[in-house]
Amino acid sequence: MRTDTGQVINLADYRPTDFVLERVDLTFELDPTETKVEARLIFHRREGADTAAPLVLDGDELSLYSLLLDQNELPPEKYTITPETLTIPDLPASVPFEITVTTIINPEANTQLMGLYRTGGIYCTQCEAEGFRRITYFPDRPDVLAVYTVNIIADKEANPLLLSNGNFLGGAGYGPGKHFAAWFDPHPKPSYLFALVAGDLGIVEDTFVTMSGREVALKIYVEHGKEPRAAYAMDALKRSMKWDEDVFGREYDLDIFMVVAVSDFNMGAMENKGLNIFNDKYVLADPETATDTDYANIEAIIAHEYFHNWTGNRITCRDWFQLCLKEGLTVFRDHEFSADMRSRAVRRIAEVRHLKAEQFPEDAGPLAHPVRPTKYREINNFYTTTVYEKGSEVTRMIATLLGRETFKKGMDLYFERHDGQAATVEDFVKCFEDASGRDLSQFSLWYHQAGTPLVTASGTYDPANASFTLSLEQMVPATPGQTAKEPMHIPLRLGLILDNGSEVEPTSVSGAEFTGDVLHLTDRAHTVTFEGVSSRPVLSLNRDFSAPINLHFSQSPADLAHVARHETDLFARWQALTDLALPNLTQAARDAREGKPVTCDPVLIDALLWAAADHNLEPAFRAQALTLPSEADIARELGSNNDPDAIHAGRQAILSQIAQAGVETFAALYEAMVPPGAFSPDAASAGKRALRNTALTYLSYAENNPARAAAAFAGADNMTDLSYALTILAHRFPDAPETAKALAAFEQRFRENALVIDKWLAIQATIPGAATLDRVKELQGSPLFNAKNPNRVRALVGTFAFSNPTGFNRADGAGYAFLASEILDIDKRNPQLAARILTAMRSWRLLEPVRADLAREALLQIERASGLSTDVRDIVERTLKA
Repeated sequence: MRTDTGQVINLADYRPTDFVLERVDLTFELDPTETKVEARLIFHRREGADTAAPLVLDGDELSLYSLLLDQNELPPEKYTITPETLTIPDLPASVPFEITVTTIINPEANTQLMGLYRTGGIYCTQCEAEGFRRITYFPDRPDVLAVYTVNIIADKEANPLLLSNGNFLGGAGYGPGKHFAAWFDPHPKPSYLFALVAGDLGIVEDTFVTMSGREVALKIYVEHGKEPRAAYAMDALKRSMKWDEDVFGREYDLDIFMVVAVSDFNMGAMENKGLNIFNDKYVLADPETATDTDYANIEAIIAHEYFHNWTGNRITCRDWFQLCLKEGLTVFRDHEFSADMRSRAVRRIAEVRHLKAEQFPEDAGPLAHPVRPTKYREINNFYTTTVYEKGSEVTRMIATLLGRETFKKGMDLYFERHDGQAATVEDFVKCFEDASGRDLSQFSLWYHQAGTPLVTASGTYDPANASFTLSLEQMVPATPGQTAKEPMHIPLRLGLILDNGSEVEPTSVSGAEFTGDVLHLTDRAHTVTFEGVSSRPVLSLNRDFSAPINLHFSQSPADLAHVARHETDLFARWQALTDLALPNLTQAARDAREGKPVTCDPVLIDALLWAAADHNLEPAFRAQALTLPSEADIARELGSNNDPDAIHAGRQAILSQIAQAGVETFAALYEAMVPPGAFSPDAASAGKRALRNTALTYLSYAENNPARAAAAFAGADNMTDLSYALTILAHRFPDAPETAKALAAFEQRFRENALVIDKWLAIQATIPGAATLDRVKELQGSPLFNAKNPNRVRALVGTFAFSNPTGFNRADGAGYAFLASEILDIDKRNPQLAARILTAMRSWRLLEPVRADLAREALLQIERASGLSTDVRDIVERTLKA
């Protein structure tokens, strides 16, 4: 494990390698503790490179067994080896040469889960971002592309399955008790896309016929006995392949596509060429063990990793600063897929909820960075919501600016121009400029400037001239390393809604570019006049969240309620309800902190109940509309000096008043929203369950006893309803006998299913209140908790830190001290996991002073510890930095 302070890598220092890697031949002799890896690498010196430059290969925790140059052994004095590099000077200047590196590695001891590791009897790799250097010495960077041939030798009984990238060449016996398999990937790829899996797994098989008529073998590998639970993942894969052909014209390019599900994995999944490796929580599902959210996540992540075949694999990123070029773009693609598979409006609401909950705080805190960073110390710490989700939003804005047809032309040009290359953000944007004829240089600031833009808006109506004037001003706040910002190109979709619900079609618009319903905000301030407006309109601004901004637009409750009832854009209707609720909730938090009575605005109650009872709206949308902003949303709106206990108390009081006012509506919804027939994960059925369970939440406040939730738990025939009822019992009535009985019954029923036990752990980790910390510590001692498994740790420790504002932010600081101790312990085994959980502390400065001081002390405790990984040191130092 690297424990130095970490070298800062700068985008400005990028230069191509001095040597071009032509091909890679790998031979693995698998052994749990002494795996031998032979890497035969063919290089030639790059034209124009320094003829005296040595070959420098990356390494991490490797044991060098032998080193050959053109099959001749190199003596130690002919190379230099350090813990992180192997340097070979005096290499041929003009002809190809072969370097053969043989290393010995210990997969069993690799608790970092990076490189080649062995868990549960399965050999598995994870090489992104810099894991391949933990397998062999190699130019481990994304712009080094080569074709790979892989030979795997292993014990046949323990490892009947031997997989790698590409197409299967064949296999046979290999001496007593062993066998081998050979694979060839004809598509040049960087080392981070290398994959190997060996072990004994069950298989689910199918086929897919591509648009050119080729038959592709589809295989999903899971633990024996779990094959039926991979059926939905296979269905999602086939739908993804068809969708990518229909929408983006992208056909799969190998003879076989494989997915392997493993239980110990740092990430959600990995898009290795032809051999995707997944955290098993995003593959396995059946009605008894998976919720509707699980099904939706499986669908989205299967699609995401498959879509990487073109946006990430066929075209990869030149360097890690371009990470958004594959991740942000592919998130956009999987969002579009999910929108087409389900409800576009509901999916958009879910995307924006996630963006505001995770990326906006990142943008506003010490870990803020541009979508395309300019420097990093530990690349693992830049797999962030800014790169992924904000990167997706930037791609979405390009589509909004250019229109779908021109956007498609730009994508086609990107695929045509850069197939087989390692590309940059500039390459990507240039394709859209060439396809549209539009200058996108100002728009590209979205890639380069960190921070969430603040747009301030106000409007006035002039009845004498039948005109509406909109004043807009933008500001991008200072972020670490960027104090002065330039105006952004912000595409704002808008509508002007009249009293009767119809939308204004202005006769002319002046003061800014206006195309379709998109207003282009490009200067620091614009005054825009809409002519031909017959009566005072209500403005709906930033429809469909066309730009990821903070919007300050003071509208009356009556105007917001009007938008919530009449907008044709369903996202905007939801946003209006949110904007109606947030002032109520922030005032409730202030009142609760001061001991004053909390009052809910009747306009908010009426608007919510109107939405609840509107049968023209799909149930899934109504469920979203009725879900109030979270405690984290309220804290973000308050901005600073936050008291999590007061925020919680204020929100609870508002929920209770809405529940009391709408008890008859919620009771009727609870009875009516029962999907017909057997469980199905389809969007319509999932929407009914979502609305029914939302009604159950409100009824738990209106009735203020656990009886209905306990009955729902007892009668549930699927995991969605079962876990939802258990959550209500645990969170609303933690000390009730019904809750203890339900928690025990859930544990007993599912104790052999680790993924379901994760839900049990997470539900308890998020019980509000100071007492939950003791519960979390007690659960750590349970035989069902495994501190070495990332999923278990995320479910208990991570969920507590990220998703329990009152429990984690205890007034005495015990939650922060607990997390500091856990981070130091986890870091010894798995630095990536430790660093990602530590980001839960990113907003500590926004707490009230006593809690903020206690949080700072916990961070200092981590910073002062000896032997920190570069992953954790990078996060803690940036989090503490003013």
